[in-house]
Amino acid sequence: MTQKSALIVGAGRGISASLARLLTHEGYRVALAARNTDKLADLVAETGAQAYAVDAAEPEVVARLFEQVDTDLGVPELVVFNASARARGPVQDLDPAQVLESLRVSAYAGFLVAQAAAVRMRLLGRGSILLTGATASVKGLAGSTPFAMGKFALRGMAQSLARELAPQNIHVAHFVIDGGVASSWSKPGEEGPADKWLDPDAIAQEYLHIHNQHRSAWTWEVELRPWVEKF
Repeated sequence: MTQKSALIVGAGRGISASLARLLTHEGYRVALAARNTDKLADLVAETGAQAYAVDAAEPEVVARLFEQVDTDLGVPELVVFNASARARGPVQDLDPAQVLESLRVSAYAGFLVAQAAAVRMRLLGRGSILLTGATASVKGLAGSTPFAMGKFALRGMAQSLARELAPQNIHVAHFVIDGGVASSWSKPGEEGPADKWLDPDAIAQEYLHIHNQHRSAWTWEVELRPWVEKF
């Protein structure tokens, strides 16, 4: 049996790391793409994944990434987009260049990755493209306008692609991560109610579940949030 492969773009120590471990355990060959691959050294050593340094907002770079992954691991049947960028502050103080960069990374890069994945999955005859959103995907917050702009755009793209690609046996799903992820935001020794943070291992399980869904009942969006006694 040919070993399956997966590509995670915007890999880090949170959801991506948990997903890389889970997919490796399930027998996938895993590719991790990030601007800075130094931070992935321990994860690569642990899982045997291959790391690629990329700027996912550059079309030529994304094209080369997919070509390299095709050669090294085989065409990925699961592609996960986790990249995002934030520019915070009141609207009058926002730097237009930083706003543009936020849109490039959070939305335009998502399009480039989804497009490259879809081209290959059409030929493969199957595949899943999973896109990571946030609270800002459905609710803009004060002082976080650029992040909401990028995440709203990514969600709109996911909605369109889910309808367009489903008849071609390509599953597109968007994940609203409505809360902080433990390994990304929590601090050692921090007090708080039980389950204040989302468990990245639990999130990874949900990503794999969606990837493995039967096509007669595909989900296009999942909203995940932690359970706490008090918000």
